Amino acid sequence: MKMPSTLMCRHVAILALAGALAAGAACAQSAPTPTGPSSGPSTSQAGAHPRDFVGVAGPLLDAVVNISSERRISRQGQEGPIPSLPPPFNELIPQNPEGPDQPSTRGVALGSGFLIDPSGYVVTNNHVVEDAESITVVLHDQREFKGKVVGRDARTDLALLKIDSPRPLPYVLWGNSDQAEVGQWILAIGNPFGLGGTVTAGIISAKARDIGAGPYDAFLQTDASINRGNSGGPMFNMDGRVIGVNTAIFSPTGGSIGIGFAIPASLARPVIDQLRTTGEVKRGWLGVAIQPVTHEIAQSLGLQKAQGVLVAEVNKAGPADKAGVQVGDVILRYNGQAIDDTHRLPRLVADTAIDSRAELLIWRDGHEETLHAQIGQLKPQVAKAEHEKPPSAEQGSLGLVVSPLTPEARSELGLQSGEHGVLVRGVEPGSEAADRGIATGDLIQQVDHHAVTSPAELRQVIERARQSKRASVLVLVRHGDSPHFVALPLAESQSSRSAPPHGRAD
Repeated sequence: MKMPSTLMCRHVAILALAGALAAGAACAQSAPTPTGPSSGPSTSQAGAHPRDFVGVAGPLLDAVVNISSERRISRQGQEGPIPSLPPPFNELIPQNPEGPDQPSTRGVALGSGFLIDPSGYVVTNNHVVEDAESITVVLHDQREFKGKVVGRDARTDLALLKIDSPRPLPYVLWGNSDQAEVGQWILAIGNPFGLGGTVTAGIISAKARDIGAGPYDAFLQTDASINRGNSGGPMFNMDGRVIGVNTAIFSPTGGSIGIGFAIPASLARPVIDQLRTTGEVKRGWLGVAIQPVTHEIAQSLGLQKAQGVLVAEVNKAGPADKAGVQVGDVILRYNGQAIDDTHRLPRLVADTAIDSRAELLIWRDGHEETLHAQIGQLKPQVAKAEHEKPPSAEQGSLGLVVSPLTPEARSELGLQSGEHGVLVRGVEPGSEAADRGIATGDLIQQVDHHAVTSPAELRQVIERARQSKRASVLVLVRHGDSPHFVALPLAESQSSRSAPPHGRAD
């Protein structure tokens, strides 16, 4: 069944970010040991449903905290006292709202967190404390502390806070999320809708779930009730170890419908360790933009099956560029590890030591080649690095109206002098091109790895492909500043049509 398109957009209410204010920590007089269950959940017989989770949940509540962060919210363009803002800001509760004419108001974002050592380090979500002017951390015994941000990482939506307590605090330990299995029991603890420490139980519904949140998506999915106010709260296994950080839910109402997502501990723990050590996260950078290899694209490239990732763009003077990687290459393996999906490569590159050499097995011109790249450091200004280009739909006939890229058209589209290609002036509704998202104003820059700069060159390359009995051609299309490949089937009755140099496809 097709998912609603709103699932892939975190800026609508359908994918509501779960914010969590959970319980905190009852402090001992001496240095505490990690909180956790003395025994597993009670069961009536081995292998049966647990009768209760008392033995697991009780001790863990002391290490889970409530977090409230105060920030200023712009009120421009708002029509009512409560801002209509996308997540994560839809969790803000305005204080002292005075009507739509006020330029701004103060709001409080509510979330959860958990203590990871007795000195007061707290893990939470980045969106809970982002842009906060002040942060309050409330323990389970209702003691309040001012929280300081040690570091934040927007790419994984994780943050580390520090609170100062005169006494050691209870804390919990990380678990191994890689060992978690679908169907395994878990507990989630947080503060849904500001209600205070709340425990919910469920199972792991899926692993490595991609919800379109970012390049490192590999969420644990659960049917445990997770709601707004749960963000940053822990997901525990039955050993009382943290195997995930509750972050998002899929819901048409903003409440739980049994589809919640947690950042796995295998991803969260190294990020938190770096934040604690240096206050920032350093990641490897290869300098490519990639997209999936569909069966149709694989066929056009001579691959026996869909595998690897297709390079849609190479950052100039980046590590991949210096290593000889080209647009149109397929990266099959990275340091010997198979690239089986578009999130695999970004994760592997991010975990690679900066300045180390990485081995790339690529597919080019019908055969495999091995290249070596010296990995750089990912910085904010190179945000295009190793990100996924959206896959295209797979159906129809060319149906393109094209023209040369004239100086007038270049100026109209705001293109730089170095950009080349054939300008798409019109797309026939229902055609292969339309079904794959090619639109008026796009540039066709390559066909089967041949650069095209005129409608005549485009036509020649397509005709050669037809004469070779090719089923499809691989087209590099630039939409705005985003290039991506599209595999277009070749129908005998269709061909590209040239528009007058200054004509318009009205």
